[in-house]
Amino acid sequence: MKIETIRKTLKNKSLKKEFALITNLINGESEIFFPGHNLSGMFLNYSEEIEKIFHSNKSGIIENSEIFVQTYKNPIRVIVVGAVDISMYLIDFAKNLNFEIIIVDPRGYFASKKRFPDTKIINKWPNEAFDEIETNSSTALVTLTHDPKIDDPALQYALKNKFFYIGALGSKKTHEKRCSRLIGAGFKEVELDKINGPIGIKLGGKSPSEIALSIISQLVSEKYKNKI
Repeated sequence: MKIETIRKTLKNKSLKKEFALITNLINGESEIFFPGHNLSGMFLNYSEEIEKIFHSNKSGIIENSEIFVQTYKNPIRVIVVGAVDISMYLIDFAKNLNFEIIIVDPRGYFASKKRFPDTKIINKWPNEAFDEIETNSSTALVTLTHDPKIDDPALQYALKNKFFYIGALGSKKTHEKRCSRLIGAGFKEVELDKINGPIGIKLGGKSPSEIALSIISQLVSEKYKNKI
């Protein structure tokens, strides 16, 4: 591997870019891959396989070849609206699952550093908080407050910006009322189908830790949905 390739790899990591380092294990030839960009030389013959491995968030050797793909992906950003007990357990689960959690809650007595140490907290209403958060189609939203004044603006933002995952805590009846409010705000039923409500995989648990487990399980499932 050339020193220039190593330097570019380190620079791209420092800039938090998403890419893959492609290496021929026989001769050491390497190239940096960015999604949507063409590869060169013999790596061009494996473009499809490299794309699949990269988008699966995995690393590995392409089958029947000596081409190793090392994928570099940023942690998935999960915006949790509501500094409740469930949020504390969510953070614990997220630490080892490559999720970056940001807590948004205007209620400072709930969203405090004492309750959520080593976690980014934004003590603002969602409409203001999203001005401080970089989001994209790889961002996830989890709303947990049960307060329409807090949850609904966040859900509207996530729907408009096509977050890859949107989940809202509450019973089926609560979710029906939520959808009615969102339809009144101009959203279509097909858009509301993107909201996981009630949130989480049905594990049967009722405690905050069990609910958090069901949510994080659903997030992991959505992360790998339609991937190899």
